[in-house]
Amino acid sequence: MSDARTAIYHTIDIEGGYVNDPRDPGGETKYGISKRSFPNEDIKNLTPERAYELYKENYWDKVKADYLPWPINFLVFDFAVHSGPARAAKTLQKVLGIVQDGIVGAKTISAAHKTTEHHCAMFMTERMKFLASLGKPHYMNGWSNRLFKISFRCGK
Repeated sequence: MSDARTAIYHTIDIEGGYVNDPRDPGGETKYGISKRSFPNEDIKNLTPERAYELYKENYWDKVKADYLPWPINFLVFDFAVHSGPARAAKTLQKVLGIVQDGIVGAKTISAAHKTTEHHCAMFMTERMKFLASLGKPHYMNGWSNRLFKISFRCGK
């Protein structure tokens, strides 16, 4: 199984099924695909296969995850899903100690190929700091659980 398939199906699994939480600005959501981000999609009847296509085109490809090594590509992709490709790219660049322009280009890809477990831990720490800064305590337990699940799946 390719990194893309592994990562995307891990995220689909972690995101879970249909939800329509009135506190969520994304509106109705299934497999993490929100009505706000994809207004032309039939969210309630979304299939995992369609969710995969949307994730691949709009998140995996946007952060050039095919060019990043596992597991940092999975971490960057999942953060892109949750908080946008530019934020995920900037966080990766911060952890790598390079210019934070929000675009995964040749320098980011090259630096990413030198990542270690320490860089992955730093990435997850930066992600949690960002989530905590949002001031949405009712989501923190779920977000924390997500990060633990993602960390656990990095070895698979």
